[in-house]
Amino acid sequence: MLDSIFKSTLQEIKFGYLKRKHPFKYCSLSSISEDRPIIRTVVLREMTNQHELVFFTDQRSPKIEQYKKNPHAEVLFYHPKKLWQIKVSGKVQLIKDEKRLHYYRQSVQGASTNDYKTKQTPSSVIKNPDQIEYGEDLHFAVLGLQPDSIESLQLKRPNHIRCRFKRANDWQGEFLVP
Repeated sequence: MLDSIFKSTLQEIKFGYLKRKHPFKYCSLSSISEDRPIIRTVVLREMTNQHELVFFTDQRSPKIEQYKKNPHAEVLFYHPKKLWQIKVSGKVQLIKDEKRLHYYRQSVQGASTNDYKTKQTPSSVIKNPDQIEYGEDLHFAVLGLQPDSIESLQLKRPNHIRCRFKRANDWQGEFLVP
């Protein structure tokens, strides 16, 4: 049973970037800043064969420095119709491989490039949204979360099903009390 839960958990995460309106497309990603948790909604861009989760960001974003100081993070997915929560824990690092960066850069087109071309750095204070200025420089960066554990919680009757899979145990699972 645990093997099938793990396979369907991975498949559901993949649907997050493969299926346009899947609820896992948007997920919550955490970081730590000055011993305080920071959480934000991000777009899942890919899950590699090694289960690495990929996200795009502005290279000047505060989260880049946060991950340099403390790479530990969690990603939380929730599927409201299936009442299914998946939590992925691991370490985030900036992807620096030029081939991978080029591949991901090609997927950012049209108006989406403006997300990475603001003259002001992300989180800068402005008086109103019309004050955002755009330049020519593309401040595009890619983050990869290397998972250490993946936890699944499916709310159902008569019993909720919660389990955890750890990389250190070759992704062998164990059931947890919900």
